Amino acid sequence: MTHALYIVLSAACILMIAYRFYGIFFVKKVLAADDREVTPSHALADGRNYVPTKKWVNAGQHFAAIAAAGPLVGPVLAAQFGYLPGLVWLLVGCVIGGAVHDTVVLFASMKYQGKSLSEVAKAELGTVAGWCTGLAMLFIITITMAGLSIVVVHALERNPWGTFAVFMTVPIAILLGLWEKVFGASKWATYVGVAAIAASVFVGPYLQGTMLGDWLTMHERTIGLLLPAYAFFASALPVWLLLTPRGYLSSFMKIGVFGALVVGVVFINPEIRFPALTQFINGGGPVLSGPVWPFISITIACGAISGFHAFIGSGTTPKLIDKWSDILPVAFGGMLAECLVGIMALIAAIALHPADYFAINAAPAAFKALNMQVVDLPVLADQIGLDLYGRTGGAVTLAVGMTTIFTKIPWFSHLAGYFFQFVVMFEAVFILTAVDSGTRVARYLIQDLGGHFYAPMKRLDWVPASVGASLVACIAWGYLLNSGDINSVWALFGVSNQLMASIGLAIGATIILRLSAKRWYMLTCLVPLVYLYVTVNYAGYWMISNVYLNAASKGYNIFNGLISIVMLILGVVIMVSAVMRWRELLTGRLPRMATTKGFAAAE
Repeated sequence: MTHALYIVLSAACILMIAYRFYGIFFVKKVLAADDREVTPSHALADGRNYVPTKKWVNAGQHFAAIAAAGPLVGPVLAAQFGYLPGLVWLLVGCVIGGAVHDTVVLFASMKYQGKSLSEVAKAELGTVAGWCTGLAMLFIITITMAGLSIVVVHALERNPWGTFAVFMTVPIAILLGLWEKVFGASKWATYVGVAAIAASVFVGPYLQGTMLGDWLTMHERTIGLLLPAYAFFASALPVWLLLTPRGYLSSFMKIGVFGALVVGVVFINPEIRFPALTQFINGGGPVLSGPVWPFISITIACGAISGFHAFIGSGTTPKLIDKWSDILPVAFGGMLAECLVGIMALIAAIALHPADYFAINAAPAAFKALNMQVVDLPVLADQIGLDLYGRTGGAVTLAVGMTTIFTKIPWFSHLAGYFFQFVVMFEAVFILTAVDSGTRVARYLIQDLGGHFYAPMKRLDWVPASVGASLVACIAWGYLLNSGDINSVWALFGVSNQLMASIGLAIGATIILRLSAKRWYMLTCLVPLVYLYVTVNYAGYWMISNVYLNAASKGYNIFNGLISIVMLILGVVIMVSAVMRWRELLTGRLPRMATTKGFAAAE
């Protein structure tokens, strides 16, 4: 009999050893980080964007930015294959791939004064590769919004309690933003905001049978239309009015849920009820239709290796790093911490009975075909007061898993509904915060690309450009959101996300080859790059041929197929550019650098 505590302790030991030995080796030896060199936060300090920040404060904000809903959803969906594939990929993928990717992308961006990855690609791999990276980033951020939003849709459909709690975070965040704009920051305003959000959860049960409750009982299509509409206004509004205060308030919920997960696993120590491997490792599963490889590596992105982290690592964080050595705890350590979060989410899923898990995550017809009998789900559904069947997407499974763990304590047995709705609200709010930020990033990318053809488009303060770019971004990912199920949309997100990670590793390999006197150090990026790039292309081909362009498939969608083809072509162009640059460096036709002094000044 396997229990969760054994898995957590083993994983924690592996991650600590990786940090102590591989992390220090990579930062000090491979990257040759030298604290005697000036960082961009000092060289370009302006008190607004470039601000030297203490490493542990920086580590906290970086972790909060990268650890959104991805490490919670992906491992839950991957539980279909059993607990072993997900656990192995989380640990190996994180140590060998994710931690290296996040660290080298942050390092590369700092070499170029905190510029975006597309600008770094343009400088290191050439103009064509830079343009392709910019387009790939636009595609990827758009698809990411759809992939994350579909999780919210299935968590809130026919759930007036959860919908009310999530909806109330908007006016609460706006009031907090207005208060701080007029009167300045106040800890009492924060206390009131957190208390108001908590109160929204406790008010939920009293909505049953009321006119407001009936109005908030929405179909998935309705929620699928409301989310992009909300994102449009969130993107166009000033950041201080909604995005920043809601992200700030949601951080308290993140701490609460993560803390609860740790407490539940350590002190309750639930039994693992899933086998190491299930019968679906060869494909044909009701949650993910593909085989364990390559789908384990695209289903679990955040927590193992995620290209989305490149947006953070080449965005805000490189402008805040105080010393070069700080990238070890901030980037390498932050990724290891996210891996542990992913393992906690996996445990919440595999602590359920397999039949209960599949009843939640499979469509009703697909679950019926499995001939499984649910065990605890009817009782849980009655305690929570919500139909739990067929709520695909991972969010409901995590909430049910945590509820199952905590209701084993006699004192909490009657609080199942509150545990469940609090976790649902946490996931939804965190996802929507990522959607706010992601839609704004997509807007910036659209304006930047459009500015090459019409100069005023680049002006972030020009209202027509801001509104138009926000509208284009929301229509694009809104269409993707409403065009398929969790199987097709999450796979599209996974392929695009891991393609972005491949691009980051390719740029990292180039940086290392230019910097290091030992050419074999390049393998630290090249090994995970080869695996990930092969995996991404095979997964993309599988989804295109078996789902998107297969008229007999439920996920048949020509538009999704064309997007996948375009992204894979962009990836090929970037990789060819990288290989050509490596050849130049290896043959001596391009000078290599022997110090950590900024590349930007040397170009």
